[in-house]
Amino acid sequence: MTPRDDALAVRPVTEPEIPDWIRALNTGFLRTPHVPDEEIADRTSYIDPSRTLGAFDGPRCVATFRSFPQEITAVGGRAVPADAITNVTVTVTHRRRGLLTRMMAQDLAAAKERGDVVATLIAAEYRIYGRYGFGPATSMTQWEIDVQRAGLDPRWSAPEDGGRIDLVDGEDVRKLGPELHERLRRAQPGAINRDDRWWQVTTGAVHLTRAPWTEPFYAVYRAADGEVQGLATYDCDDTWTDAKQPLDTATVRGLIATTPAAERALWHHLCSIDWVAKVKSGRRAPDDLLPLLLPDPRAATVTTRADWLWVRILDVVRAMEARSYEGEGALVFEVLDGAQLAGGRYRLEASAQGASCVPTTESAELTLDVGELSTLWLGDQSAVRLAAVGRVREERAGAARVADALLRTSRRPWCPDIF
Repeated sequence: MTPRDDALAVRPVTEPEIPDWIRALNTGFLRTPHVPDEEIADRTSYIDPSRTLGAFDGPRCVATFRSFPQEITAVGGRAVPADAITNVTVTVTHRRRGLLTRMMAQDLAAAKERGDVVATLIAAEYRIYGRYGFGPATSMTQWEIDVQRAGLDPRWSAPEDGGRIDLVDGEDVRKLGPELHERLRRAQPGAINRDDRWWQVTTGAVHLTRAPWTEPFYAVYRAADGEVQGLATYDCDDTWTDAKQPLDTATVRGLIATTPAAERALWHHLCSIDWVAKVKSGRRAPDDLLPLLLPDPRAATVTTRADWLWVRILDVVRAMEARSYEGEGALVFEVLDGAQLAGGRYRLEASAQGASCVPTTESAELTLDVGELSTLWLGDQSAVRLAAVGRVREERAGAARVADALLRTSRRPWCPDIF
């Protein structure tokens, strides 16, 4: 660290410093540094200055970091408190000076003190966050559907199960959406909560100067008994060939469904809209039902496959006891944590009836970094696979297989949201 670096202060921002903090945020994300009054007013309305960190070179903010309270659904449906991290930037002139490390350490220590079980983030770059104990815990896939090849009846106009599809407006979504999403996230490992502001922004009730608003279409699926079980939000472009043939693309902003019937009906709706030749799925679970709902699954081409939600366990005991287990057994594992937030040796005993995770002095059967445990926590990754590439170490032969039998899930975790 140079003498100049010693003078860089990392601390929570004050309200008068928020405009300069936003300027640094925009600069870090390569957006125009100009900060309009509307953006200042909007961000000031919801950020918590005590959890909004800045690094300052004199009076100028040169790095940004913010966290906020969140809930994430563990395997089995229990919500656990999380420290959600976002708005992380370091100005290009101040890189490689340890500013992110200092901000991360300060925030994670506060989260541990508050009693958060995990920290979460969406990583813009893969190689940054592993050194802070984070691991990719969910992934996402995007498909593009060739409607003509899909094999669905283009004349379809209503579900065959007695349900119905209704087009609604943003006001309806603000009434119907929150309860629907709560039902989804209680059943979906990796899902996070949505606050009232999320619904206000995504339905246009609150307009952001940094994100121009275009009103989308909203399609709601109601079961035969009238219960709302699905919601799709989508845009359509206006593309025609020189021969006056429509080749529009419907792009899904979001689709949530609490039953397979709702999911099937909403995808069929999207693939049967007149003039639509392609449907872009938006970010979906990697094992989404979508391709299997099509008579010709090859009509759904993967366009993106990537890691999505990253998790950092802060409390091993509470994290492991919060989730459910499909298998039955016991495992002693050693967690390595350079930040000394979650390290130690633990004995996990699990069954379909519940789990116990306690510190122990028994010999470890498996040794892994806290980031690898965080990757395994939601059941998406394989300990055997990680052991094969040296990221998990077996102290007893077969221990990775035991871990997989306990931790892996029949369906993959998914986080529908970005933050």
